[in-house]
Amino acid sequence: MSYSIKEVSQKLNISAYALRYYEREGLLPFVKRDDNGRRIYTNDDLGWIQLVNCMRTMGMSIAYIKNYVKLCVKGDETKAERRNIIQDQKDLIQKEIKKYTELLELVNLKLDYYDEKISRDEFKEIMLKKDRHDLI
Repeated sequence: MSYSIKEVSQKLNISAYALRYYEREGLLPFVKRDDNGRRIYTNDDLGWIQLVNCMRTMGMSIAYIKNYVKLCVKGDETKAERRNIIQDQKDLIQKEIKKYTELLELVNLKLDYYDEKISRDEFKEIMLKKDRHDLI
């Protein structure tokens, strides 16, 4: 099945501008065009678009994604290298999750203080134990 840029944009909730940008940057290497120069997207292209969009959401730079796409195009001999790229990204995400989990805990403590579930002294004591006196 083939799709127009408008159909892909609606189907995947990605702007036509972003799709054109991804193609211009070489992130969508297989998109074909019809005789009038209009893009024709296939189901395989939709998979690539979802992958690129996911990688952008994970915080990967365009250059990083471009390198990953080039490795994909090369085939199975780059599988280990591609896996390493994804593992590195997973590690970064886990660090971010840890950071935000700690921040959420601190916000909840502060809310407990404001909701009078804990006293100011208890709050200070907890913060000092966590070595987060910068947020007292």
